[in-house]
Amino acid sequence: MTKTYNEINEKIKNGDVVVVTAEQMINIVEDQGIKVAAEEIDVVTTGTFGPMCSSGAFLNFGHADPPIKFEHLWLNDVQAYHGNAAVDCYIGCTRLSDVKRFKYGGGHVIEDLVAGKPIRLRGNSYTTDCYPLAEIDTEFTLDEINQAILLNPRNAYQRYVCAVNSSDRTLYTHLGKLLPHFGNAHYAGAGCLSPLSNDPDYETIGIGTRIFLGGGIGYIIGEGTQHSPTNQFGTLFVKGDLKQMSPEYLRGVSYEQYGTSLFVGLGIPIPILNEGLAKKTAISDAELFTDIVDYGIPRRDRPKPRRINYEELKGEYIELNGKKVKCSSLSSFYHARKIAETLKEWIQDGKFYLNPPAETLPTDTVFKPMKQTTKIKFVKDLKRNAIICHDDCDLKTIAEKIIDQNLNHIIITDLENTLKGIVTSFDVTKAIARDKTDLNDIITKKVITTTDNEPIDVATRKMKLNNISALPVIDELNKVTGLITSEELI
Repeated sequence: MTKTYNEINEKIKNGDVVVVTAEQMINIVEDQGIKVAAEEIDVVTTGTFGPMCSSGAFLNFGHADPPIKFEHLWLNDVQAYHGNAAVDCYIGCTRLSDVKRFKYGGGHVIEDLVAGKPIRLRGNSYTTDCYPLAEIDTEFTLDEINQAILLNPRNAYQRYVCAVNSSDRTLYTHLGKLLPHFGNAHYAGAGCLSPLSNDPDYETIGIGTRIFLGGGIGYIIGEGTQHSPTNQFGTLFVKGDLKQMSPEYLRGVSYEQYGTSLFVGLGIPIPILNEGLAKKTAISDAELFTDIVDYGIPRRDRPKPRRINYEELKGEYIELNGKKVKCSSLSSFYHARKIAETLKEWIQDGKFYLNPPAETLPTDTVFKPMKQTTKIKFVKDLKRNAIICHDDCDLKTIAEKIIDQNLNHIIITDLENTLKGIVTSFDVTKAIARDKTDLNDIITKKVITTTDNEPIDVATRKMKLNNISALPVIDELNKVTGLITSEELI
């Protein structure tokens, strides 16, 4: 049994099209079977609402009098990219404000623009004979500019990983704040509502496919960057008119100590042309898997403790190494459902028709990592032997070791070589000045550490952020394997 786009669009025109959301399709296939579902259902709608860090917008302001050819420009103190025609620009959602930094960025500018708020435009030029104006400082609203095109080179991620952190410090990442020692877990994506999970072979998704984008109508214009369908990491390149969109589905967001992004609402209608598509659009959260990835290991090929499905992810906790870990989503299921329902209503009301893709997307693309021509140094390349005292040591012994070895740091361990703390020459000096004699009076027990496979620049950043000059090197069992100091880094 097959249907065609024309047949489905004729049903939309006549008002007798049968549309359900991807969540509803699961129950229909379970209750009635694939064959009946394929016959009775015409369209399945999907939706997702989450951070899309590759989002941005092309804007055209029109010409000033006299004209200006921008060299540099800022929108609400967020620098935009000019290298286009005289008064065109591209603003990316992750660009930070020069003034508010992590609290405001390009994503917030796009949200404010769509919300109808005035945007301050500052710009300068090196001037030419035909563009003599050197500076401009003005403001505009969305209605007052010519074009405002949302252009997202990478959107609608087929899936995200679930991020955790095994290290001893809090990490600030694109998947949010990750607490140490597997203190929490973060993921994103809409699971069974995710557009690319419902048509993973791109039978109906391709160049020219009409979609829900940001509250308006948009289009797929190609595969997204880092498109990697062989690993279930497909992405889409999409565009739409900001003047049709709503701030409900375009939200600027700030991540603590990481940066800014833009939450984008996207939904794709999938025509049920055959039984195969009926089966694919009935995929459940229990059948959709991703990887738990340890962001505590700072390398490209991070450890993956286990695979996990979205049914477990959507619970309050996940299981990891025999431990219950609090789990949260960065995406909004409420908005994903609302997008799928809104798209369903548009189709039922005859406001949205389907169009076949002019060209389908590739299914065999393999994502390639960056080529690196210089060797990265790791902590293990520069670390030195640690001078150790046990936790029952007296201050005199520690002071003697500092003098005899001509060093500034003594690592304190127990008899099993497990890290207990660190003492510096300054700590000993301070103890003597204040008549302290007990090791517990001067030891630093909350120690910032590193590991053999941590890149040198990461270790350097730890020292700088914490205003310290050395890091004990430990293994996965918290055993001391060495020490790296600012001297080695210099």
